[in-house]
Amino acid sequence: MRRFRSCASALLLAAACILAGPATAPAAPRAAAMEYVALGDSYSAGVGAGNYLTSGADCLRSSRSYPALWAATHASSFTFAACNGAKTGDVLENQLGPLSARTNLVSITVGGSDAGYAKVMATCVLPGTTACLSAITSARSYIDGTLPGNLDRLYSAIRSKAPAARVVVLGYPHFYQLVGSCSGGLQDSERAALNAAIDRLNSVIAARATGHGFAFADARTVFTGHEICSADPWLRSVDWFDLSASYHPTASGQSLGYLPLFSGAA
Repeated sequence: MRRFRSCASALLLAAACILAGPATAPAAPRAAAMEYVALGDSYSAGVGAGNYLTSGADCLRSSRSYPALWAATHASSFTFAACNGAKTGDVLENQLGPLSARTNLVSITVGGSDAGYAKVMATCVLPGTTACLSAITSARSYIDGTLPGNLDRLYSAIRSKAPAARVVVLGYPHFYQLVGSCSGGLQDSERAALNAAIDRLNSVIAARATGHGFAFADARTVFTGHEICSADPWLRSVDWFDLSASYHPTASGQSLGYLPLFSGAA
């Protein structure tokens, strides 16, 4: 009798399992939405990388830029607001509309256009060391005297409009490898002065960014060995047929330089 009851119990359990069907695995958790907004100037727009998007054509936004490359694999929502030539005031007035309390991530490069680097480089590529060094000195004066306040106003506005977002501020690389392969063009003293001015620009940007609780990502680290005059440059030298691309990252500079830099800080 005891053996009969055990067998009956086993049969009932087996029947229950058959009726219940196979166990259902727990549903995988849904990935959290990532709303990403890319702000800033030509270095974030991807000027120099080519393959420019037709939308906002004047801004020269490239599908090969680090924001577009990162967003393609990470973002559920992406707004590409960065624009060629944008200064802090341009970002403040024209690019902050997409930011909201739902924004998770913001990237930005800004400050180089404020300091007049396009004008500085236009001066320095012409013969005359004195004029070049004078233009660099003027840029440094602006970086020290006016730029910090402009950055503070912009960074405060970004935080106000996107209070929960992680904000990554990216810096600028050195233009030149000082002991490199260039045999003509600028004098070594001019190249050194340009690099030193970029150091000062990055220092001011980093101080204001961290002061607002933002992350600063230093592009000089990833571009070391890939400046103009190096064996494998990720920056374009002066291009008389496409001046807007001059002194900007190539597609490799975006994908191999800025993209991993941003990915590590995002």
